[in-house]
Amino acid sequence: MIQMGKKKIKKVLVANRGEIAIRIFRACADLGLHTVAMYSKEDVYSSFRSKADEAYQIGEQLGPVGAYLNIDLIIDLAKKRGVDAIHPGYGFLAENADFARACEANGIIFIGPPSDVLEQMGDKLKAKEIAISCGVPIIPGSTEPLKDGEEALAKAIEFGFPIILKAAAGGGGRGMRRCDKPEEVVAAYDMVHSEALKAFGNGDIFIEKFLERPKHIEIQVLADQYGNVVHLFERDCSLQRRYQKVVEYTPAFSVDQSIRNALYEDAIKISKAVGFVNAGTLEFLVDSKGNHYFIEMNPRIQVEHTVTEMVTGIDLVRSQILIAEGRPLSDPAIGISSQADVTTRGYSIQCRVTTEDPANNFAPDTGKITAYRTSGGFGIRLDAGNTYVGAEISPYYDSLLVKITTLDNTFEGACRKALRALSETRIRGVKTNISFVSNILSNPVFQAGQCYTKFIDDTPELFTISQSQNRANKMLEYIGNIVVNDPTAGQKLYETPRFPDVPEGDPKPGLKQYLDQNGPEALSKWVLDQKKLLVTDTTCRDAHQSLLATRMRTRDMVKCAPAMAKILADCFSLEMWGGATFDVAYRFLNESPWERLDWLRREIPNIPFQMLLRGSNTVGYTSYPDNVVREFVRLSAEGGIDVFRIFDSLNWLPSMEVAIDEALKQNKFVEGTICYTGEITDTSRNYTLKYYVDMAKELQKMGCHSIAIKDMSGLLKPYSAKVLVSGLKDALDIPIHLHTHDTTGNQVATTLMAAEAGVDIADLAISSMSSLTSQPSMNAVVAALEGQERDTGLSLMDLQKLTDYWADVRERYVDFESDLKTPVTDIYRYEIPGGQYTNLKPQVESLNLGHRFLEVKEMYKKVNDMLGDIVKVTPSSKMVGDLAIFMVQNDLTPENIVEKGAALSYPDSVVSYFKGMMGQPAWGFPKDLQKIVLKGEEPISVRPGALLPPADFEAAKEHLRKVCGYEPSERDVISWLTYPKVLEDYFKNRAEYGYITRLGSHVYFHGLAVGETNRVNIEDGKTLVIKYLGLGDANEDGTRVVQFELNGMRREINVQDKHAKASVHAVEKADPDDVMQVGASIPGAVSKVLVKKGDAVKENDVLLIIEAMKMETSVVARADGVVSDIKVEAGDSVVAGQLLMKLKKAEDED
Repeated sequence: MIQMGKKKIKKVLVANRGEIAIRIFRACADLGLHTVAMYSKEDVYSSFRSKADEAYQIGEQLGPVGAYLNIDLIIDLAKKRGVDAIHPGYGFLAENADFARACEANGIIFIGPPSDVLEQMGDKLKAKEIAISCGVPIIPGSTEPLKDGEEALAKAIEFGFPIILKAAAGGGGRGMRRCDKPEEVVAAYDMVHSEALKAFGNGDIFIEKFLERPKHIEIQVLADQYGNVVHLFERDCSLQRRYQKVVEYTPAFSVDQSIRNALYEDAIKISKAVGFVNAGTLEFLVDSKGNHYFIEMNPRIQVEHTVTEMVTGIDLVRSQILIAEGRPLSDPAIGISSQADVTTRGYSIQCRVTTEDPANNFAPDTGKITAYRTSGGFGIRLDAGNTYVGAEISPYYDSLLVKITTLDNTFEGACRKALRALSETRIRGVKTNISFVSNILSNPVFQAGQCYTKFIDDTPELFTISQSQNRANKMLEYIGNIVVNDPTAGQKLYETPRFPDVPEGDPKPGLKQYLDQNGPEALSKWVLDQKKLLVTDTTCRDAHQSLLATRMRTRDMVKCAPAMAKILADCFSLEMWGGATFDVAYRFLNESPWERLDWLRREIPNIPFQMLLRGSNTVGYTSYPDNVVREFVRLSAEGGIDVFRIFDSLNWLPSMEVAIDEALKQNKFVEGTICYTGEITDTSRNYTLKYYVDMAKELQKMGCHSIAIKDMSGLLKPYSAKVLVSGLKDALDIPIHLHTHDTTGNQVATTLMAAEAGVDIADLAISSMSSLTSQPSMNAVVAALEGQERDTGLSLMDLQKLTDYWADVRERYVDFESDLKTPVTDIYRYEIPGGQYTNLKPQVESLNLGHRFLEVKEMYKKVNDMLGDIVKVTPSSKMVGDLAIFMVQNDLTPENIVEKGAALSYPDSVVSYFKGMMGQPAWGFPKDLQKIVLKGEEPISVRPGALLPPADFEAAKEHLRKVCGYEPSERDVISWLTYPKVLEDYFKNRAEYGYITRLGSHVYFHGLAVGETNRVNIEDGKTLVIKYLGLGDANEDGTRVVQFELNGMRREINVQDKHAKASVHAVEKADPDDVMQVGASIPGAVSKVLVKKGDAVKENDVLLIIEAMKMETSVVARADGVVSDIKVEAGDSVVAGQLLMKLKKAEDED
């Protein structure tokens, strides 16, 4: 019964939570009313409770939803706190007639319709009966609750498919399932019945004919206690998923005005017939022919009420409260004397930002919000719930984070504002639907107003989700991981490097332009014709590879690159690519070597770029198919490599043929390489002048434009250099290029003696990156030749600027420096290449053989002699080192290895060598040793690439599509074919930490000190200011909270502490590639387990049900099998990906 007359409301209890509770509190505050919040135990940290004047926890033992459904507790709280009125919001008890009746019985105003109206309109079956009595059309369907699934199936067949099952007391999209086939009906009935009982306490279900491609239009009404009813026009709510609205707007401009007028009339007709009071919404479906059908009335405020408020200027929630006080619509505080007083202006759109993952069937996400930034400005309204930095999003409640409502004079303008608001919104820590909603707003069908209720399901392009880069959070996670897990983090502070001061303007043209214009043959002749000693700078490749374990980052090279382009403009080339730098960039520096090539080429357009290519191994350590070698060379040439230094670790020419041929086809400068070993003046060894000259002549015949002497171990002594260079110059008519390592301290002298003998080009490194296992000092050689016939033409003063820069930068890499502090001449005995010499001791120590390091070095020499005195360059040098360590470990000697080592399994590199996969040594293999290593396997005697089948580039690309998450490039494919695991790990790391190449090197390696601030230019014009505040104590799960300021705003990151022991059990995850493992697709609570151990199941059988945010999701079998293990039971909370149960094949035994 309606209580006529006015009763002043002073204190309002909101029997709800989240966004709608805050909305009601604000309306009450505008009216000067005192407010009371109620909250569950799970909502203790939710922000809505702090928006009220008073807040009380209720129903601690009732669970997260039960607390909001207990009528007795709510009434008791209201009476104890002197509440005049209760506003139910939407959902929970908003449409529950018993709740309204309890309020009435206790003298409390229910801000909504009277209980008898709720009894009629809250029940969809009764609402339909009223509509029929008013002459309003309804969709064919049942008028009585269904008895069971079998009756549902019979009715479905009678009405014709598709049909929809609906909970009688449902709303908000819950308790609904569409069925397209008879076999779906019974299971769907059981699911809807279960959902309805849980969510609404009423399990009655009815059935309807499902209309194809209808629009969903709802009419907002307001009615007072005196029979006055007005409509506030319509809302188009056709954009839905799972029958829940996603985007709503008004007006429904694509629906003919005559149809809308008919909807207004029918809405008021039904409202008056039922004696409706307060705010409500009447919902209709409009088919493609313009026919409309009443489907239900929601006798409450709606989530999407904001768009109506924006275009009409009427506060619906405030109007609800005033109507509940007994005021007529004509009251000045409401201001509606007649229908004519309700007018609209403009277009309004509401977007719901939720914690759902559209790419995973809208699975709700949970977790802690680590960043929250919203939009604003003219025509933008925000209605947020419990969203703030640090808020925990639980699986228990609705997934709504914030509603964004826009207003503009045109629909196009309202769309643009909504898109801007979404793009300005930043939510981190949980997945959101922002990109998905943006796709909707950008869709031309939506912009034309032509969407229908299944538009989302029928438009797959909406699911082409542009993933948020989340760059700032990922960078903080990377830094956080260092400060938590590196005990030395933040202990090292560095001054800003001394950046070289060079004149403004473009660098002068160099040999790069000459090569491009005239070709490699002309460049080769030019080199021969001029007198000065040309220089190749190795600082950006072999220098740091030898000194700093190849760890130099692209960023530090690029910062210096503009100065290098000017100071080194007269250099022959810059060696900046290839060798170990390729895989180390991916493997340890988390950056792409191809990007390094691109960046440096942009900054250094005038100097030829040079790379080291290991013949048939390209930049790897094994032989590759010929098409892989050719493709790698082609892409390298296209990317900017001008000079290809091509070698084979055994000086075996067939292994170099394919690479040389392809580089020539690319019209690049090809440098055939002879690897130097031994002592050329020692006539007792095979490596004589004739050996090297003969090889060089063959390389010249193959088309090479120059010959490189590659002295990997720094064995070439000064006078030997004179002999070798003189002999080569006499025999060849192409330039000679010297590469050596200064391990002995002799190599400046060697370079000068080679220059005297006529060497054309020398590899040198900037002084602060030279010497020891690196190349000789460029500064020293330049100084020595100043004023002489072979003056390099480089400025010693300008070189000092580069020296200062690299000296400062090198400090950041001190952790990668070797123990070698002084030159060593024992290299002449052991002949260990410089880079290997640096790394050999750590390798030996890692195997607990540090105390036997001298034995290993001696064994290195013995192994070389045992193998027949071979050329030792990567990978052959690595094989010699591996075998030396293996022999020391197993107490083997050259004298006993054939007998004592026959039963042992040898390192892979040794097996590969003896099998012929590294090529053929000039003096052959020791047959007895080859036999015990290969153990009956036949070796090959031809080029490995000739036996390998061509790589399938398309298959590789298809595989990479799944790995990298985007369309892989040709570079990705060739990188994967050379280093598959390394590249996949790189993609995983990039996904976890984002793009960290621009992070300063001291932060990349060492993190930040407490209180330290660092600026990171994540892209041109975008700078992050990161300040590290401190570290929290270890949490139960073994994580620590790392506290930062990001652009002045506090940001917290949870990082796993690898040294902390978790006090909670780690969650076991399902293997997504194993179809016999059943994992949780979403986080939530297990509602039902439908099988037991030993049950036989078929593919797609429902095994259990997970409930999250009041929606139930079926977990199905991915294959036929038998349930072998069940890890959870009803009531357990689970996380996404958690292992729930295991299956086994029916024939498997326990």
